[in-house]
Parts: sequence; structure tokens; C-alpha cells
Amino acid sequence: MLRFLTAGESHGQALITILEGMPAGLMMDFAAINQELRRRQLGYGRGRRMAIESDHAQFLGGVRHGVTTGGPIAMLIPNKDWENWQRTMAVEAPPTDETPGVDRPVVTRPRPGHADLAGVAKYGSSDVRNILERASARETAARVAVGAVARQLLKVIGAEVASHVISIGSASIGDPLAVTFEQARAIPEDSTLRCVDPVAEQAMMRAIDTAREAGDTMGGSFEVIVRGLPPGLGSHVQWDRKLDGRLAQALMSIQAIKAVGIGRGPDVAALPGSRIHDEILPPQTAPASALGVTRPTNNAGGLEGGITNGEDLRVTGYMKPIATLMKPLRSIDITTMEDSPAAIERSDVCAVSAAAVVGEAMVAIVLAQAALEKFGGDSVEEMAANCASFRARLAARFQVKVASGGGAPA
Repeated sequence: MLRFLTAGESHGQALITILEGMPAGLMMDFAAINQELRRRQLGYGRGRRMAIESDHAQFLGGVRHGVTTGGPIAMLIPNKDWENWQRTMAVEAPPTDETPGVDRPVVTRPRPGHADLAGVAKYGSSDVRNILERASARETAARVAVGAVARQLLKVIGAEVASHVISIGSASIGDPLAVTFEQARAIPEDSTLRCVDPVAEQAMMRAIDTAREAGDTMGGSFEVIVRGLPPGLGSHVQWDRKLDGRLAQALMSIQAIKAVGIGRGPDVAALPGSRIHDEILPPQTAPASALGVTRPTNNAGGLEGGITNGEDLRVTGYMKPIATLMKPLRSIDITTMEDSPAAIERSDVCAVSAAAVVGEAMVAIVLAQAALEKFGGDSVEEMAANCASFRARLAARFQVKVASGGGAPA
């Protein structure tokens, strides 16, 4: 079973993650992993913290001579800003006179929309910092590192992952299903907002500028698209094996994500079945799917009954505005229970483009889990052979020619 845990605080010494269940024999592309970490730091509307950090993953175990061993993979991502927070976030109690950094005051004014109030109520803390440091989206850097390893495993079965931003506030590209995988994949790595429509992107940037000037924040939506998945990942037989449910939980676990859509998403509730369900036609002039059929539409987003159907997988995340406002909302001081403006922490105005990168990582992790469940194997070689055998059986059943080596259909 592929699983991972993360540890560490936003301004602690480092973020740490353990990834268990990765098969042996996967050749690691370390530059690609660090590139994913860099992508997470980019985007219009990000805050000053991104100018301080230069994230990179240090591998501490599970990899030898650039190849996975089959053992747990340990990674560490240093927090460069730790230098300025050693007194406030000291592990020892109390910090010594020689401990560098600044003694920051106790945080007692919870921010509406953040984990602050619920967290201190749950854990009995009198200092909100004990909650906000771990609740911070800084933790997602560790997830992106894990996801970067997972997407390298997905390449073994011919699957690729991309994403794009759909909207910021009311500024939107329109119908996200009109965006092809090729368009999303072609977005430059240093893109301002990871949007395929330059006109819409300019409108999104203006919305972010307006929010910044008002001391406010902005949310939005993004879509993750995966091409090349074999049919048959996930299952309909139990609620917790349905792949759409697992993907929804994974994306909902990302900080500030409040809703998830598969394919057409919430719009399916407003249209009749004749306009939602994707017809199944014999092979035509257009390239057929892995099942040898033509699907004129993909409103289902590549999942039917909780199982991949060979079409592009499409998952949308909806992100609320960040909870730290430079013009703070009303709150209380939990020490006096009197009116007080919410605390202000260094933050972003908008992080939807970064959330898209985190979304890619979480989708890649869930799909890697599902692929290992389907094809098994203690080594990458064994997994690839099992996938190739499954594709060959599909080809025989549905009369589709496939490429050798377990890759995507030819």
C-alpha cells in the first residue's frame, strides 16, 4: 500500500515526509522533483515568503544510486526562514540567551476562516501559533515532493498530469472542459497564473490587484487533467474503493479547498441526462480510447462508477480566499473574550495557481495508489509487465492496438 505522512511547521526547521510502498527500481529524476517544488512557489498574488524560500528536497532514505530500493523514502525540505524564527519556534524550553531570532508575542486573536479558533478549542492551547504553524499551507511543499515521486511512477504506465487555473473571483475562462490536455500541458512553467486564456488571465490579475489594494484576498478554481490512464483503476464494489471519492477527499484535504468537481462537476445537477451522459460509439475517424470506442464528450471526467474509463481524468478544485486579511475581520481575543481585530500573519493575496500544483500532486498520489492496487508488483519492472499484460487483454477484448512496455495506447 502506498501511503505517506508529513511533519513540520511553517516556521520550524524543516518539513519532513515519509513515503512508504513505492516499488523498487524507479529511476528518480531529482531535478524534476525540485522543479515541482519551484512551481508551487510561483504565481501572481503570492506573498513575501516565496522570495525567502528556495525549496528543494533532500533524500535521506529509500533511494540508492538514484534508484528506489523498495524501502520507505524519507525526504526533508529545509525552511530557510527558520533562521529568523529560532527563538519563537525553538524546540527547547525555554530558548537560551544564545538562541538567535526574535521573541514574537503570543497569538490570541483567531482569524475567521482559519483553523485558529477550532484548533485552540480542540487542543486546549492558549497560543494560536501552536495551531496555525501546522495548519499553514506551507505543509503542502512536502505533499508536492511526494506527488513528484508519484507522477514519475505514473509515467511507467503511460500517464501524465497537468493543470490550469479556471477562475479567480468572477474572472473565468468559461467552460473548462473546452481546455485540452495539450493546452494545459503547454502552459509555461513560469506562467503568471497558469491560465490558458491570456485575456482571462489579465482579468484575473486585475482582480488580485484590486483585492491587494483593499487589504483583501481572492479565491478561485483550478482543474487537474490526467491523460493515458488505463481503464479499470478504482472500483464500484465498495464505497471507499470508488476513485472519484478518493480523489475528492485528497483535493478537499488541501488547505482552503471547499469543493471538488469531477468532469462537468456541479453543473450536472442543472442539466438533463441526455446532455450529461457521454454516449458510447463505435471507433470513428477520431482516435479511439483504450476501450476501442469513441466518446464524443467527457462530462464524466474519465470516471464512471468510481472506475477510470480510459478517457482523460478531469478533477476541479474550488479554493476559498485565504483567511489572513491585511484589513482584518472582526474577531475576539481568546484571553479576554473581548472584541478585537483578527491577527495578521504574513500571507498571500491569492494562491490558486499554487493550489493547482498541489492538486496535481494529490491526484498523482491517489492514482499511483490505485495503479499499485490494480497492477501490484514489488518492483517497477513487475508493475510495468502487469500493466502491459492488462492492456494486451483489453486490446484483444476491444480490438485496440497498444504500444509495447505498458505505455499508453498507440
